[in-house]
Amino acid sequence: MMNNLSNDDDSIEKKDNSNYICSDEAVHVAMTLDATYIRGSMAAILSTLQHTSCPQNVFFHFVASASANASLLHATIASSFPYLKFQVYSFHDSTVAGLISTSIRSALDCPLNYARSYLANLLPLCVRKVVYLDSDLVLVDDIAKLAATPLGDDKVLAAPEYCNANFTSYFTPTFWSNPSLSLTFANRKACYFNTGVMVIHLDRWRAGDYTTKIEEWMELQKRMRIYELGSLPPFLLVFAGNIAPVDHRWNQHGLGGDNFRGLCRDLHPGPVSLLHWSGKGKPWARLDAYRPCPLDALWAPYDLLKPPFSFDS
Repeated sequence: MMNNLSNDDDSIEKKDNSNYICSDEAVHVAMTLDATYIRGSMAAILSTLQHTSCPQNVFFHFVASASANASLLHATIASSFPYLKFQVYSFHDSTVAGLISTSIRSALDCPLNYARSYLANLLPLCVRKVVYLDSDLVLVDDIAKLAATPLGDDKVLAAPEYCNANFTSYFTPTFWSNPSLSLTFANRKACYFNTGVMVIHLDRWRAGDYTTKIEEWMELQKRMRIYELGSLPPFLLVFAGNIAPVDHRWNQHGLGGDNFRGLCRDLHPGPVSLLHWSGKGKPWARLDAYRPCPLDALWAPYDLLKPPFSFDS
């Protein structure tokens, strides 16, 4: 496995970054990076930096497909954020391509969408805890607060849980009708959580070999269809009911609507620290089409790559 996972040493300024990456003061943030979502990634970075009290402490770990133009991705980030501490890691699609099953939306089947399962293999061993963020969100609060989420003595990850969601709907009747499978959640108060915002204890992940546990469920999915959504269900199978809690304010998700039509949605009740356009509709696409949803106006101020910018230029 490790042969297909590597960091892109040529894409970092070692003098500035290598000395800080293992610092106790660093707030580690991991995101994927590609041409399709670069506009969202830039907005997420900007919002993170604008709302944290110590932007100099934030270290970004970007995971990009090995087939992507890493130098162009690096240049785009570096030119907009010249003082940003970051490193780019290459993720080989072959690491996971043979494990991916077709889901309800093609965007969910991209190998890079599964890179969050391999962060413990990609990031340096001295990075013990990381905040994973999707590329379709903005923060309006200090990410250091989220990074400081208590994980207790044994929890591997933390995320907001949504116990009112219909948990059974994330798995097929084939799964629930098989006693040996449905017993997976026995003695666990399993609730849905969104994997677009997670605090991950990488030391515990490595010690428990959780990447292999996720891959085993993906291998079973190839043999018998037990779920319909891409990278989310294996996380639920491994972790649901056994994660540290995070206040819902840290993932006001679903602003992109559902996975089919992407209709406009309102905020959930309560305070907001992070806005997340999960779902089919992305704010940059709706703004470009002159058909924005009302809440897309909250994303627009962070849009550094609005047209006529072209990533390929």
